[in-house]
Amino acid sequence: MNLSPDLAPGIAAYGHDVVHWSHIGDHRATDVSILSWAREHGRVLVTHDLDFAAILAATEVTGPSVLQIRQQDLLAADVVRLVVNAITTATPALDIGAVVTIQEDRSRIRILPLGRGNTGRH
Repeated sequence: MNLSPDLAPGIAAYGHDVVHWSHIGDHRATDVSILSWAREHGRVLVTHDLDFAAILAATEVTGPSVLQIRQQDLLAADVVRLVVNAITTATPALDIGAVVTIQEDRSRIRILPLGRGNTGRH
């Protein structure tokens, strides 16, 4: 819910199956509920919220994967480019379970479960 629904069509234009939470779930849903839905449906969660990675770290689960956008400029075109590039670069990690933190100039991949020294920088 913290990213614009306008991002979904832009990401989908690159061939990715994308849905914004506002089209499938309650806007009052808890972060845990959203993570559970993503895990049950084999989805990667794209967010600007740090809470999802914190929940994954606290619970030491192996999924779902999370793409965490860490920049202030959230204009649709810029975010679409960052997300599509991150998906392309990090697909193997996302497939096995990871938190991928993306910024304009770098990304960081942490394999799930968090907290066991499973990190990588790109």
